[in-house]
Amino acid sequence: MTLDMGGTVLGASSGSSNGTAPRCAHLDILGPVEPRSAGCGECQARKGVWVGLVMCLTCGWVACSDDSPHRHARAHYEETDHPIVGALGAKQGWRWCYVDRRVV
Repeated sequence: MTLDMGGTVLGASSGSSNGTAPRCAHLDILGPVEPRSAGCGECQARKGVWVGLVMCLTCGWVACSDDSPHRHARAHYEETDHPIVGALGAKQGWRWCYVDRRVV
């Protein structure tokens, strides 16, 4: 048995018997939000760069993604417990739940 850093068994099915993942309950708390900025404010203040941008789907805060050097969106989640972000730009429509650690 192999475990990842979170203690999850790698290669084990976490979905239902038909192979799909259970629905993320965090989607139920989302309402309409608008982006609060056009870029990652933290990176802009530091004159840093980002690889991708995501928007917090709870409050609209825009930050750099986990693919970026400073991972400000993850820091926002850790500070606020706002669970889901959505991609801005080319991957629009993509959503990630930090709590469930998966695409939703």
